[in-house]
Amino acid sequence: MSNSPQPPRPKGPTVIQRYSAIAILLHWLVAVLITINVLLALTVDYWPEAWARPVIDTHKSIGITVLGLALLRLLWRLGHRPPPLPASLPAIERRGAQAAHWLLYLLIFALPLSGWMHDSAWKDAATHPMQLFNAIPWPRIGMIQSLDPALKERLHGVFGEAHELLAYALYALVSLHIAGALKHQWRDGHAELQRMWPGKRGA
Repeated sequence: MSNSPQPPRPKGPTVIQRYSAIAILLHWLVAVLITINVLLALTVDYWPEAWARPVIDTHKSIGITVLGLALLRLLWRLGHRPPPLPASLPAIERRGAQAAHWLLYLLIFALPLSGWMHDSAWKDAATHPMQLFNAIPWPRIGMIQSLDPALKERLHGVFGEAHELLAYALYALVSLHIAGALKHQWRDGHAELQRMWPGKRGA
């Protein structure tokens, strides 16, 4: 019987642990809608005057839609554990990634909520009913809308500033999120993008 060393057996393809199809769909829907809303917010002053109000109303409608999708995504996340992070990832990066994900959830909720509060404190809200995509009636926050006009006017400014600051925080965190994903993909050699990429390409 020969004692010569046996050649190594070929390894099978690496199995990429991906997010579920529902999680991937909700992730990209939210990402696309937020991107559209950012573009609307940044370009509203450059639209013709007759288009300003429809653009703002569309921005509000998309914000409420994102709020609903974020709630669905959170409920799905609580009931379906995401795929584990690579075992080779250092502990500090693992904790940072988890903290960044939960902070993203917080901002994705806080941004449309602050916009809804800002809109509810608008002095002309009573005479300009809100409709999602000009089709579905949507209520303002009654507790805010029924406040004293002077207080409501001050809160309108406060909520507007909060909405803007939260938007900048989201821009910064999303930038870090993208940079981290690209770093893990191209520098560390992890199949990071494939975990969340839709369709067969992700596999």
